[in-house]
Amino acid sequence: MRAGLSCHPRVARASRQVSTDRVPGDPRLRFLNAADHADAVADLLSCCASRRWAAEVVAQRPYADLAGVEEVSAAVLANLDWDEVLVALDAHPRIGERARGHSREAGWSRAEQSGATTDDERLRADLVRGNEIYEQRFDHVFLVCATGLSAEDVRTALRHRLGNDRATERVVVRAELTKIVELRLRRLAG
Repeated sequence: MRAGLSCHPRVARASRQVSTDRVPGDPRLRFLNAADHADAVADLLSCCASRRWAAEVVAQRPYADLAGVEEVSAAVLANLDWDEVLVALDAHPRIGERARGHSREAGWSRAEQSGATTDDERLRADLVRGNEIYEQRFDHVFLVCATGLSAEDVRTALRHRLGNDRATERVVVRAELTKIVELRLRRLAG
């Protein structure tokens, strides 16, 4: 499906400017429900760099609650072409590398990976080498939802996933991306 046509059963709605005092549902979602199309897409791109994902999530407004946004988001992510998933992955720094810049997304990335930092030189070297091997094997960055994980947890996941075939790893990557996007949607909603 292309050009804003949704893969989710909700009926796609045309974007429009809506007065925030008339926006139905969860007040935390007024920014998304009331924003014009371009502003809503821009906000969502801080959660996931796929323009197709952002456009399809925006097209299905208004949302009554955060669960509705998360449901649509997961459905869109599950149906993205692999090239669109790669666009999303390209926006993520390698595990152990600090996201640069002052953008909302960079700040979230630093927070998400904070538990996976380590002063253990050997562990850090294992992560760097594991990232290199992973990228050679799968042609994209190793993506894991690192929130709440230690550096050792990340290394264990990396070692385990290096044993996956390409098809299995793509399923895992989509699941990890979905978790990250869900966390970011919650942060965006405040």
